[in-house]
Amino acid sequence: MSTEFTIPGATGPGTQPTEPDGQALDYMEMPREMATFDLPIAPEPEDTEGMEAGKAKLNELAAGLAAYKVGKPAFVLELGDLEPADLGLVNQILGEGEVSMVSGVNIQVQEAVFAGVWRVLHFDAKGVIKRDTIEVAEWPDAVRDQVFANAATTCALAEDPLPPSVFNAPSLLSEIAERVADYKPGDGAHSINLSLLPHTEEDLKYLADKLGVGSTIVLSRGYGNCRVSSTQTKNVWWVQYYNAQDTVILNSIEIINVPEVVCAAQEDIDDSAERLAEIMEIYK
Repeated sequence: MSTEFTIPGATGPGTQPTEPDGQALDYMEMPREMATFDLPIAPEPEDTEGMEAGKAKLNELAAGLAAYKVGKPAFVLELGDLEPADLGLVNQILGEGEVSMVSGVNIQVQEAVFAGVWRVLHFDAKGVIKRDTIEVAEWPDAVRDQVFANAATTCALAEDPLPPSVFNAPSLLSEIAERVADYKPGDGAHSINLSLLPHTEEDLKYLADKLGVGSTIVLSRGYGNCRVSSTQTKNVWWVQYYNAQDTVILNSIEIINVPEVVCAAQEDIDDSAERLAEIMEIYK
């Protein structure tokens, strides 16, 4: 039973900042194949003898899942006190779901096969894991707390004169600035579908420069791939969908605290609670 925990797509070229200030974060490489997800294969009860701490942690997780309501602070479990065998059991039961995240240089997240259950690794400045947790939430509080902590609260507007071949970016920046100024927590997303609007490559580069490149990247895999990237402008995200050939089929900007594609719904969390409780029945 492996005790290692990795985040698919969260390492390799483009996933870590290249500048000391952590700002120049490129995009993570997209998977080449569509991923499918199944329930983990639970070990037989006789194979978990001596792993009482791991089973206790999973039962605590099941109780937290059953009680959790979307919109509340995350239910957090610390895993740093588990022995390798117990941690291996937790890893095996949780499995790997379809959403992974990188936030700055210090947080990596992998959703479990149970929607709304997030494995969160916290790293120190040297890249060593300093905290290992599970969060039950619509999306992890650890990421929520830092994604826009240092972001601009207003959107930069276009300047005169414009660079060559920049035509439609100024009007888009004006729209984004208005929506950012008006946004209140709980508001629905305002989406700007760039795929349906006329623009040049220079327009997109100008937009990216004015919005800034954020340090949080979310990759959702499943029936196609979706990459969600924060900007350095508060509540502004790039949302891109790819087909099986890694071609962008939808490119949009969303103004919201977190895009819906990232979040687990209450019914998903309730279902996760039922499924985990069923699995843990065999260990009683």
